[in-house]
Amino acid sequence: MLIGVPKEIKNHEYRVGLTPASVRELRMHGHQVLVETAAGEGIGMDDAAYAKAGAQIAPDAATVFATAEMIVKVKEPQPGECRQLRPGQILFTYLHLAPDPEQARLLMQSGVIAIAYETVTDENGRLPLLAPMSEVAGRMAVQVGAVSLQKANGGFGVLLAGVPGVPPARVAVLGGGVVGANAARIAMGIGADVTILDKSIARLAQLDDLYGPHLKTVFSTAEAIEEAVFHADLIIGAVLVPGASAPKLVTRAMLSHMRRGAVLVDVAIDQGGCFETSKPTTHDDPTYIVDGVVHYCVANMPGAVPRTSTFALAQATLPYVLKLADHGWKNALRADPHLRAGLNVAEGRIVHPAVAEALGESLLTADDALAAA
Repeated sequence: MLIGVPKEIKNHEYRVGLTPASVRELRMHGHQVLVETAAGEGIGMDDAAYAKAGAQIAPDAATVFATAEMIVKVKEPQPGECRQLRPGQILFTYLHLAPDPEQARLLMQSGVIAIAYETVTDENGRLPLLAPMSEVAGRMAVQVGAVSLQKANGGFGVLLAGVPGVPPARVAVLGGGVVGANAARIAMGIGADVTILDKSIARLAQLDDLYGPHLKTVFSTAEAIEEAVFHADLIIGAVLVPGASAPKLVTRAMLSHMRRGAVLVDVAIDQGGCFETSKPTTHDDPTYIVDGVVHYCVANMPGAVPRTSTFALAQATLPYVLKLADHGWKNALRADPHLRAGLNVAEGRIVHPAVAEALGESLLTADDALAAA
């Protein structure tokens, strides 16, 4: 199979779909890899590194999209990229379609087979291709929150760790999954006063076993969220409903009861955000203020640390890229129900149930998509 890797074009997105090591593995399986020139510069990998691994270097993205049988990316295709996709071509990347009807429409029109990293599952029901970036985003959420709390950036002017004689900042983490656990770990490591809320008693028990009295665990209810948010200096939104839009846990009305200069970091912004006042921002202009509360809602947080993020992502995605390339998308998805869960668009239709519900589109089941193929 000919696999194409275009350069990412989203604002301040420096990650790349494959590393040279991934290219070498694909070449060992007999596949060809076409990498757009300069695609890896953001992670310190130039064209020579990819060529040495066995890749061909394409002069532009148009060449990659026009010739590759499978496109491997990091972020969702931008409108101009969507229009270069073609029927039967495989697209393997993050999609986050639930809050993005325009992208969904363009993918359906293109006839592409779109498989989303974020809905691929494993035998334990986890999301193995979302987890690496969730780990990065969770850890980053604390450091960007700490910077946003500085007075010059609109924040309350508190140091997360405090100092002797002055208490540390209070951090509330909404969601105890991969993002939330990593955020809590870093915040506690800095010395903040951390509370994590989740609807799963079992998950709270796991976190309590891990961190003991250093972490406050609270069962998530509307009242508990209000109590935590109203007293926190930094609130990290870390909720996830796979494939679906994130629930709005903090409303606009709640902002008036929060500290002026408190900070909201919405890691769920890719799925529409879990704060009612959230809207996507960029690394160029990451924050805005509503009712005196600072909002950080960058939609590609791990893109700020592209080298770490790319290597973490590539080692997770490579086994699935190999399955798709070795067997073709139909046979690979028939053989692996967990990879099949990643199928979001096929035959011009939405395939993932949560995405179809969020967008109000009719559903083509994965089984029907594979039967039609």
